[in-house]
Parts: sequence; structure tokens; C-alpha cells
Amino acid sequence: MGIVEDVADELALESLRIINATGDDAFVKQVADAIGGSSQTMEEAYLTAVRVRRAEQRARALLERLKAEMAQTLPAPEDE
Repeated sequence: MGIVEDVADELALESLRIINATGDDAFVKQVADAIGGSSQTMEEAYLTAVRVRRAEQRARALLERLKAEMAQTLPAPEDE
């Protein structure tokens, strides 16, 4: 990735840690507004990174749930 995407992703990860701890989704807009005052390109990259990371969180949660469900329905391995 380029510097814009790298920095935007770092900011997105840090923002999501704060949001997950506080539940304050308005935090994303505050950061985006602060960034957008200097660089619209960085603001767009940040918002994209937030969306991608949120999608990743949802996908990982789904995978964990599906793995747990599969573990309950699959037969236990037989000892040899």
C-alpha cells in the first residue's frame, strides 16, 4: 500500500479500538472531519479503511460462530 492507505489503515484500526471500547460511533466522523480539513484524499482513504475493517470484524465473528456450530455437529474424532 501507499503512504495514504497505510496511515489511513492505522488510524482506522486505532479508531475502531476506541469505538469498540466506548461504543461511540460518532468518533469516526470526528476523525474524518479533522482529516478532511487537510486532505480529502486521506479522509476518503480513512473512511474506506474503517468500512473494510468493520466488514472484517463482522466476517471474523461469523466465521467463529460457524466454526463453533460445526464443532458441535461434527462427530468427535476416534482414538486409534
